Amino acid sequence: MQDILEAIMAAEGSSQPERELAGLAALPVPESYRGVVVRAEDTRMFEGMATRDKDPRKALHVQEVPTPELGPGEALVAVMASAINYNTVWTSIFEPLPTFKFLQRYGRLSELTRRHDLPYHVVGSDAAGVVLRTGPGVTKWKAGDEVVAHCLSVELEDSAGHDDTMLDPQQRIWGFETNFGGLAELAIVKANQLMPKPRHLSWEEAASPGLVNSTAYRQLVSHHGANMKQGDVVLIWGASGGLGGYATQMALNGGAIPVCVVSSPEKAELCRKMGAELVIDRTAEGFKFWSDEHTQDQDEWRRFGERIRELTGGEDPDIVFEHPGRETFGASVYVAKKGGTIVTCASTSGFNHQYDNRYLWMHLKRIVGSHFANYHEAWQANRLVALGKVHPTVSKTYALEQTGQAAYEVHRNAHQGKVGVRCLAPADGLGVRDIEMRSRHESAINRFRGH
Repeated sequence: MQDILEAIMAAEGSSQPERELAGLAALPVPESYRGVVVRAEDTRMFEGMATRDKDPRKALHVQEVPTPELGPGEALVAVMASAINYNTVWTSIFEPLPTFKFLQRYGRLSELTRRHDLPYHVVGSDAAGVVLRTGPGVTKWKAGDEVVAHCLSVELEDSAGHDDTMLDPQQRIWGFETNFGGLAELAIVKANQLMPKPRHLSWEEAASPGLVNSTAYRQLVSHHGANMKQGDVVLIWGASGGLGGYATQMALNGGAIPVCVVSSPEKAELCRKMGAELVIDRTAEGFKFWSDEHTQDQDEWRRFGERIRELTGGEDPDIVFEHPGRETFGASVYVAKKGGTIVTCASTSGFNHQYDNRYLWMHLKRIVGSHFANYHEAWQANRLVALGKVHPTVSKTYALEQTGQAAYEVHRNAHQGKVGVRCLAPADGLGVRDIEMRSRHESAINRFRGH
């Protein structure tokens, strides 16, 4: 592994980094590597505890694991950096169910997928790194290519997936519903998960947009989601967070009018740094949409809608970008304009949504479910990053050994934007190839740092 790292580091400052990295093809593949895992023997460790009290640090372990055999259509990637997504938090606290159920189901599909059904699960759904090897049938990528990986794993042997790959019956999220994820020194991906690494970004910056940026693109921009257009008023929950930080940027880039909902003055300031003008600090303004555990407060829905109209000059949201779920969903349906769209994913505050259907059916609103993105949408989202139209939202990074702490902070919502993890990268700031482009966007790239 050290030889691989030294070969990648030799590209730092080189006038021909591609030549340096091409030498990786001649290096042997390590027999094992360090990965962040949950263990099947631990799945009952949090039984009887409330979700908020379950500690990812107790379940996530860094351990040496065997390097799996590379299959057809796959690539082995040396992972320089990854990032924490909420699915890693769910995995670490074994909610809504242990991910070993996913691995067992995948393992029954074929002889090749049986590799994934193991008593440990290498987690992580983001990665930036360098291709080491490709399996039979891969022609687009080669050893030495600098890449980022999106997390859509599909088999595409059924017709249903060929109009929209997210509809493939064998659609899975890599590193969550499959093994050999990105929070590790090596990762196995399907070649159609790979995209070019943005050349002006460091490894940890390039790794961080993957899942959330692609998810926000499909949810907000794509015709499979809300199909946002110029002038749309877009209500964005958690607008400085992992998903919301990208949704805010896409709304601004697309000529829409974001109304950013946050929970602190610091988060409000981050939204303004991104260019948003209409911001609601729900904590400062005392919005509380549930009067008790079982009853929503419709007076608060109305007060919230009035506040949005006050900011927009009397307009209701054309689109509500929903991901908190249970806590906010009733309000989201209520405040959307007549004929508007509530597009939803994630449900980080709870999966069981309750809303008053009169405000949906009588006002001709739509609820659209959205899950990650297909390859084309992920590629388009990554292209926006590569063009400098959308910027990473990395606030802090941790070493691989500290992944448990990183996941703990995301679980406690004690973070802003995205939390990065250095896997093979020995420090932040490495991997930048286009220094001139970076200099033009430096302040935007770094606006979440230190928050």
